[in-house]
Amino acid sequence: MTLAPDDSRKTSARLRLDHALERVEITFRGMTAQADEVQCDCHWGSDEELALLKRPDIALDPDLLRRTWSAPDWRDHGAVLRRVLPQLARSLAQGMDTPARDMEDIGRSFARGGWREWPEPQSAAVWEFLHAWWAYSLTTPEPAVAVHDLIILCVEASETLTPWLAAWEALDDRHADRHLAEAADAWEYDLLADELPWSPWRDEAEALCAELSSWLARHAPTRLRTPDVSEELLHRIRLIGLTGPARWEDPHWPNHRY
Repeated sequence: MTLAPDDSRKTSARLRLDHALERVEITFRGMTAQADEVQCDCHWGSDEELALLKRPDIALDPDLLRRTWSAPDWRDHGAVLRRVLPQLARSLAQGMDTPARDMEDIGRSFARGGWREWPEPQSAAVWEFLHAWWAYSLTTPEPAVAVHDLIILCVEASETLTPWLAAWEALDDRHADRHLAEAADAWEYDLLADELPWSPWRDEAEALCAELSSWLARHAPTRLRTPDVSEELLHRIRLIGLTGPARWEDPHWPNHRY
């Protein structure tokens, strides 16, 4: 049986993600937190739990995994992140019970770990995992994390928006287009106020907002002219591409209150 183009892309993206997860597991196998790493036993956890991070390849329970990636005050955040990365990456890709609001914090945890400065095999494994997870999510109808939430993690982790938008734009795929419509619907309120739909860790909200707004206004209209997308949403996307009175005096201005 010959697969439809969209199904073929999904299968290929799934295989890429599986290989990326295996690469992360192999690359970071045997990693541990530093022997002198410390944590607050009142607010973080017990000495016994901390000791688990200094032993390699022992699975952590979901609560300990969360407390570990979310703690902002490790002496060597990079070493701790490398210790939990195989389990964290697989849990994320499989859809661990994580609220959408955590996507910012998980991305920031990656950034705090300084993974882009790690030795090339390690940084390359992280890059490939993020890109493979992103590609798979774009091409699957019900991704573990909504695409408009996942991009926040990817941007915060990599400190750039450009490659994630470029990959999305390059996909001629019905699922990627549906995710685009959902994202535009989720973002339009903030973007019409010239505000980024999340709070970036670094002071770059204005530049990211301008890049996202420009890309959405340029790329989305031609991809979303389908019966499933309302004219109202298309007008709001068009308005995102305008500024000043041209935007709020337009007859299709939605009268949002800010």
